[in-house]
Amino acid sequence: MKVLEGIRVLDLSIAMSGPFAAMKLADLGADVIKVEPPAGEWQRHASAGGARGKEVNASFLSLNRNKRSLSIDLKSEAGLAALHRLVGTADVFLQNYRPGVAARLGVDYETLRALRPDLVYVSISGYGESGPYATRPGQDLLLQAMSGALFSAGAPGRPPAAAPYFLVDAFAAYSAFEGALAALFHRQRTGEGQLVRVNMLDAIISAQMQEITVHTVGGVPQSRAAGIHAHSYIRAPYGIYPTSDGYLALSFAEPAVLARVFEEPGLAPFDAERDGFRAREEISALVEKHLRRRPTGHWLEALGAAGVWCGPVYSYEDLLTDPQVAHNGSFVTYEHPTEGRVTTPGFPFALSAAPQTVERPAPVNGQHSREILRELGMTEEAVARLEKDGVVVSAPPRS
Repeated sequence: MKVLEGIRVLDLSIAMSGPFAAMKLADLGADVIKVEPPAGEWQRHASAGGARGKEVNASFLSLNRNKRSLSIDLKSEAGLAALHRLVGTADVFLQNYRPGVAARLGVDYETLRALRPDLVYVSISGYGESGPYATRPGQDLLLQAMSGALFSAGAPGRPPAAAPYFLVDAFAAYSAFEGALAALFHRQRTGEGQLVRVNMLDAIISAQMQEITVHTVGGVPQSRAAGIHAHSYIRAPYGIYPTSDGYLALSFAEPAVLARVFEEPGLAPFDAERDGFRAREEISALVEKHLRRRPTGHWLEALGAAGVWCGPVYSYEDLLTDPQVAHNGSFVTYEHPTEGRVTTPGFPFALSAAPQTVERPAPVNGQHSREILRELGMTEEAVARLEKDGVVVSAPPRS
């Protein structure tokens, strides 16, 4: 039995944070119904990195496995009535509309809890649902910038460096996933539903638990290193260094050990704790000089034998062929009705008693509309009427 088998989730979210959170619930066995407008969620049509699929783009495929799709016009009375009927069968409702939109559509918490008092309602916003920034666009880069994190990344005199992936969206998704599970557990114990509020700003602030506390408690200012250094609060050498044929990640290396491996007496006098911050640029420069002389493979072997923490710097292509990644089963591959063979990242944790699997590929828009509405007791004639009126979109059957 799946962990969340018997739990129904209505996913009205778009973009990344909401769909990712809902997919994690689906991976645990919840019946996640992705409620989409007649044209489909915009992510179906917006390519990431130019990766346009035949009918469904890669970004949508990555965030919507194990879900069913109900394509319905919530701006129509009949469409909203059908959704309200569906809410009566749901355990979790998830949305990430801009503040005020849910109320205008008639799917806000107060309205829906009147229909299902024990509903767990998860609302994701950019900055919070009230306050001076409530109406600002909750976009990943803007929130990375506001979170304070970027002033620890990059070099002095250059713009702060942003993460090259949607870091804030991912943390917000995990926060929403945790919040939904906690509220379901609370409901199991008390019978009470509740509103779970998640905002992306708080999510990325909480992700910097150590770094911000070093500043607030320890009074240590942020700084960006002129030389190679990956974290302003970690002593040198710490970062990504060039080798003769690529790059090497070096972490928490003792200068005295590096002095022996490199045969570099200039490193020997440095004490890791005493000089790791004070002489950060000098230490990093000496390390860089030596690492440039040999290929990455040589240093992985030589430094590894000396007990130095180091590792390769992979591209995605390297990652896909790594033996540890293959051993862990870090990726899942399945067949999609329009896109063919699809490979995406898999599951971040493993359950021995209830293993996670891909039961359904990311759905075609409206693929399950008829199925879901029939489950509500609607007749074929009633569903056909909604389709004819443009309230519901049903995907044609596929062989």
